[in-house]
Amino acid sequence: MSTFKCLSISQPFAELIIKGKKTIELRHWNTNYRGEFLVHSPSKIKLDDCKRLGIDHRSLVTGAIIGKATIFDTKKYQTKKEFASDKKHHFAPDDYFTEKTFGFFLKSTKEFKIPIPAKGQLGFFDIELQSSVAKENDITSEIFDEEYRTQWINHH
Repeated sequence: MSTFKCLSISQPFAELIIKGKKTIELRHWNTNYRGEFLVHSPSKIKLDDCKRLGIDHRSLVTGAIIGKATIFDTKKYQTKKEFASDKKHHFAPDDYFTEKTFGFFLKSTKEFKIPIPAKGQLGFFDIELQSSVAKENDITSEIFDEEYRTQWINHH
């Protein structure tokens, strides 16, 4: 077993991240964490955001780790204008902005071919996965244990 950092990100935003379209993840808290993490999609889908962004919610995977990304920097949004200028990178509605809005800058995103069923948590959390998911401390999507494949197939 290997332990990895993971972050639950609501759909449709998790999908936009792993597809490389959303490069800033917004939170109302900051983090000092830098590096690779797994992207977890919780069971609940934000249907209003799907409608606003023109995304079919029926195509979204939930209740699973669906990919990975790397956080390389953060920033605190000082003004609504600054927040609005990054909208094409974070896709959030205008009313998400508060005086405590932080952007996590993401790169090196990758979608997993086979999602890994998992329960999420608040904030960054540690999750243990079979060692075949890891290769020299890199999170990879190329090889998954048969156990995870079977769990996913039987779950859907």
